Amino acid sequence: MRIEIWADVVCGWAHIGKRRLEKALASWEGEPIEVVWRPYQIDPSAPAKATPMAGLLLDPMVDEALRTCSPGLSPAENRERVAGVAAAEGLGPQWGPEWRASTLEAHRLIALAYEKGGAALQDRVVERVLRAHFVDVEDISDLAVLTAIAEEAGLAEEAGYAGPPDPARQTLPGAGLVRELLLVGKAKGVRTSPTIVANGLALEGAQPPETIREFLADASRRTPRELPGEVERLRHAESLLDRRDPLGALTLLRPLMDAHGDDRGVRMVAARAYFASAQLNRARVALESLVAQSPDDSYARHLLGRTLQRQGRHEEAASHLTLAAVMTPDYATG
Repeated sequence: MRIEIWADVVCGWAHIGKRRLEKALASWEGEPIEVVWRPYQIDPSAPAKATPMAGLLLDPMVDEALRTCSPGLSPAENRERVAGVAAAEGLGPQWGPEWRASTLEAHRLIALAYEKGGAALQDRVVERVLRAHFVDVEDISDLAVLTAIAEEAGLAEEAGYAGPPDPARQTLPGAGLVRELLLVGKAKGVRTSPTIVANGLALEGAQPPETIREFLADASRRTPRELPGEVERLRHAESLLDRRDPLGALTLLRPLMDAHGDDRGVRMVAARAYFASAQLNRARVALESLVAQSPDDSYARHLLGRTLQRQGRHEEAASHLTLAAVMTPDYATG
């Protein structure tokens, strides 16, 4: 069974949760489990160049971002509480971050570790990154720190840290993967760090080992339907639309549009995303094609009418809106 840990490496509960998961797995007697770490950001506004944590805890914006790691507590209170829990979990008395750092690069290295060496290598990299941030008090957004970790893991070349930068390369390996995974986590409803997901079940927070074992037992008894990758991607895009992230939906749709551009389901979700992101010309072109192909599709016709309406083309809009309302009366008031 594969379990996914959606977590941010600057969240103290993620470090604690890792230890508790290891304790749970040490006495696990069920089927073999593969642990895969996935990216989550508790502070996506953190600067690319890290800043000292001292003084930042009084910043209202930082306060709001860090409260997601422990609702109900101020960052200062959470820091003291988590340090005590970490010490009890054997993470050491000298524990606690000193830097507010962007985690995108660290997540990129962690994602590459899984792609290149599987769960075992990824686990070593995650452990090293967490130790660097919480125990060694290093800036994990610093390329020198990440390069050292990558070299230890034999990933320096794969991560693009070996040799001088290549000006011809548009993005570093794994950057696009991390962006997609962050969107997938959002589509799945991940809302806190850490969150364990297995077989369609989710467990939030750094729970005690016995709670984790109970969760794993429940998950192992489930046999969720395996969906083709393309269908799962389409569903994630639809979920992002429901969560009012049409641009994220379009990001996940792009490979489907390239490979399955004739598929009506893909075209419809893309049209909805264009409309929701105010890309009205693209929405109109997509919807006109859908309506021409299936004139009795009342939803496509209704959405085309609304698109034309927003473009100020009221006469054209009226004909589509009227026909849609005739086919589906609910649209008469929609």
